[in-house]
Amino acid sequence: MKKITKIFSTLLIATMALTACSVEGEDKSDDNSNTTTAKENSEITIGVSLSTLNNPFFVDIQKGIEEVANEENVKVVISDAQNDSAKQSNQMDDLIQQNVDLLIVNPVDSQAISPSVENANGADIPVIAVDRGADSGQIVSLVASDNVEGGRMAGEFIMEKLGENAKVAQLEGIPGASSTRERGEGFKEATDGKIDFVATQTANFDRSEAMSVMENMIQANPDIQAVFSQNDEMALGAIEALSSNSDILVVGFDGTEDAIKAVKDGKLAATVAQKPEEMGKLAVKTAIKYLNGEKVEENISSPLELITE
Repeated sequence: MKKITKIFSTLLIATMALTACSVEGEDKSDDNSNTTTAKENSEITIGVSLSTLNNPFFVDIQKGIEEVANEENVKVVISDAQNDSAKQSNQMDDLIQQNVDLLIVNPVDSQAISPSVENANGADIPVIAVDRGADSGQIVSLVASDNVEGGRMAGEFIMEKLGENAKVAQLEGIPGASSTRERGEGFKEATDGKIDFVATQTANFDRSEAMSVMENMIQANPDIQAVFSQNDEMALGAIEALSSNSDILVVGFDGTEDAIKAVKDGKLAATVAQKPEEMGKLAVKTAIKYLNGEKVEENISSPLELITE
């Protein structure tokens, strides 16, 4: 009987030890590190889905991605969603079917992309988001500027130039994009109760659509003094629509080459400049680190700068 008891005790201790090892492994998988066997860079394929390459900002992100991929001898497969969330979902599914090692996505719509992120999670393909996040699904890392802070910078600049009670309008981006929500949130934080917010309407981050929206806005509100545009493409469309109202302050967001030139030419009052090429570089560098089993940050900030001259 003593011998049986001794054997049972030994088995119990062994079982407890195995359970403890299992729990420790689960804890380690909760952080943003990869425990799979690292590949040589030349064996890595990264799938990339960008919201649109019809916007210079995202072309610069692509440049950054390709530059680091070439330097590090990593293969990238890049697709252009053309601002179509359904098209982007299909492209993401194709990349998952190709069994890429990692996905970098710049969502058209943060909610619409979520099922694709979840599909990637189910296929054990890690996902890194650039500029805009996903509303659900597991993202290894988000590489983006602080959009809330950028919106706040734009609001504070308008307040500094025009003071309180100025009549201000806003051109919003794609309704489902996280950057739209965050830039609007920051702008509201800076100006809430301090300006006469006369109008806000989406122009979907598009220059030609913004021109049309701005023409209608100024007809309905001829006393507008300033416009906050949530990206530079819309800001450039707005200044075309306001060509005969050069006294109206227009502030953009992104810091594209065309926008910076418009600031220097005195057509655009300011732009909250991001560094899109740097975002692309950071995304690929983060991907390689993760695939090599290194820990990466959940949020990687790209710097902002207010350009006024």
